[in-house]
Amino acid sequence: MGKIYERIDGRLRTFIEAQPLFFTATAPLSGDGTVNLSPKGLKGSFAVLDELTFAYLDFAGSNAETVAHLRENGRITLMWCAFEGPPNIVRVHGRGEAVLRDDPRFKELLGRFPDIDPSLHGLRAIIVVTAETIRDSCGYAVPFMTYDEDRDLHARRFAREDDDSLSAYFATRQIATSLDGLPGLPLPLPPSTV
Repeated sequence: MGKIYERIDGRLRTFIEAQPLFFTATAPLSGDGTVNLSPKGLKGSFAVLDELTFAYLDFAGSNAETVAHLRENGRITLMWCAFEGPPNIVRVHGRGEAVLRDDPRFKELLGRFPDIDPSLHGLRAIIVVTAETIRDSCGYAVPFMTYDEDRDLHARRFAREDDDSLSAYFATRQIATSLDGLPGLPLPLPPSTV
């Protein structure tokens, strides 16, 4: 049924890179804090950096729970499900970090995403995850679903924003702090280096 792996390579890497959707889960240290689970998509916004390291682009949205939890404790789980083909679920439990736009590593990391125009999506940060435990499971109960295409709504909504208007938008959302009051994204956003 399930197996634990030392690294992402071969079949696992091929599977992960082929999925149009994955999920992230984080939580604060507080036992009564809010657990966060987010779907992530958009073709080209996820990259395998090496056998233990992943990154994905963190785009504009209405909150910043993942960033806040990573800033507090670094714990994150990523999960991919096979909605087509043989059943499979892959989970990566690890440590994550939000690399913000003013971080010297930001520009080099952004180069790992050549197939997406980040200016269309209000790019806030790049989330980098180092795997600690990699495991799969059967996925027998995951339904078959087909992927048609990415929605264009996010790009249409955020392509018209610049750094100032994005910061103003974020000031009206739950971005600077998490639902539990943890520090989220610093506002105003640092200027984009791209």
